[in-house]
Amino acid sequence: MGSGSWHMERRDSFKNEPVKDVEHVLENGSLSIIVLGASGDLAKKKTFPALFNLFQQGFLQPNEVHIFGYARTKISDDELRNRIRGYLVRDKGASPKDLEDVTKFLQLIKYVSGSYDTEEGFRLLDKEISETEVSRNGVDGISRRLFYLALPPSVYPSVCRMIRHCCMNKTDLGGWTRIVVEKPFGKDLESAEQLSTQIGELFEESQIYRIDHYLGKELVQNLLVLRFANRFFLPLWNRDNIENVQIVFREDFGTEGRGGYFDEYGIIRDIIQNHLLQVLCLVAMEKPISLKPEHIRDEKVKVLQSVLPIEDDEVVLGQYDGYRDDPTVPDHSNTPTFSTVVLRIHNERWEGVPFILKAGKALNSRKAEIRVQFKDVPGDIFKCKKQGRNEFVIRLQPSEAMYMKLTVKQPGLEMSTVQSELDLSYGQRYQGVTIPEAYERLILDTIRGDQQHFVRRDELKAAWEIFTPLLHRIDNGDLKPLPYKPGSRGPAEADALLEKAGYVQTHGYIWIPPTL
Repeated sequence: MGSGSWHMERRDSFKNEPVKDVEHVLENGSLSIIVLGASGDLAKKKTFPALFNLFQQGFLQPNEVHIFGYARTKISDDELRNRIRGYLVRDKGASPKDLEDVTKFLQLIKYVSGSYDTEEGFRLLDKEISETEVSRNGVDGISRRLFYLALPPSVYPSVCRMIRHCCMNKTDLGGWTRIVVEKPFGKDLESAEQLSTQIGELFEESQIYRIDHYLGKELVQNLLVLRFANRFFLPLWNRDNIENVQIVFREDFGTEGRGGYFDEYGIIRDIIQNHLLQVLCLVAMEKPISLKPEHIRDEKVKVLQSVLPIEDDEVVLGQYDGYRDDPTVPDHSNTPTFSTVVLRIHNERWEGVPFILKAGKALNSRKAEIRVQFKDVPGDIFKCKKQGRNEFVIRLQPSEAMYMKLTVKQPGLEMSTVQSELDLSYGQRYQGVTIPEAYERLILDTIRGDQQHFVRRDELKAAWEIFTPLLHRIDNGDLKPLPYKPGSRGPAEADALLEKAGYVQTHGYIWIPPTL
């Protein structure tokens, strides 16, 4: 068999196959999933579609699972189902089986209306859940109860109190109660600790799942495998070889009607303090002694506790022109829509290596990536330094990929060099394989009781300790955002900060995702 045939055979092996012997997420008994805030955008666009995908793949069995929606809006079961239907599959291109699956899935959903701070609605919710458990199991209380709070954090304390007092599963009969809470977890260290204390008085840490959807992304989950299952990374991944690390989030659109909400938080609270900092932990952490969730989270906390205080001269803030034209944004808003922050990790592996976290809205492209830039080759006999350094790039979205930028000989008779890449682009290598959405992966982890990809309380505290002093200086007006034009790279000062931190930009080379 020729090498080309072998390559095609290997590639075909990754194509989708029917789900066989799907591991059921329930050991026994039934599962009740309760989506609080069921009529809101997050539930419609993320939570219910994720549950539907798990249902379609066989992870949620119709004879074991029932789904409840709870919100203040007074609507019927069918009205909620109709609101959700359009987000589950696109009508154009949907197969008859998809449409049949949608109908079956929607029949699992019941709706209960009630307020978030009084017992009446939650007593009714508990009654509906208990009746379902009895009809499924014949015994009250052996069901698992998963509460997903698709709600603003301001109502977390009251909702958690109501769940604790009215809707707990009877755990002595073999079930469990778990709650999933969405970011933002507070606005600074004090508010985060207050929220953690309020929820912690009601639930054990093992019952609380603080969801950060970046930890559910395919290539973020690949980081530990890449680092600790590949021998050639082990000696390279340190201050002796790496010059700097960038973790970048860029959007090519502005706040688009969410200006009032966004203005309360800004880009650092919205993206950098959580999503990008979580990625930094996985890039920088030491090898855990096992893959047990607590061992992994222990190592992440050690990284956060090693981060030095942020210096003002290693921060650039920006606000795009037109941001304050939004009627929901204050005329004199000081909220940054762009920020570049340099973090320094004070430990043996990373001393002297800048970690550059960069996020912005209304920029010239949309992408999220990790860019590890290596040091210059000593004794450069090819005089190719001007072409750029070696880089290892992990593209998180869109067009998931990882590629290594390296210098090679330019094909031809001359001994000249050019920069190229070793490329693993998922769309090409894993043809036909559907990459799961982050939310479906994380909800499945919650049902399985795996907290590896969720934020622990001490981890959350350590993250806020890093950023709270900087955020307070911004809130007090001590640091001002610089204006930048929508569709640009952001403030020019941000590129100057990158250069000062030691990043060398490659000129004349652009990575192009390969076509199928």
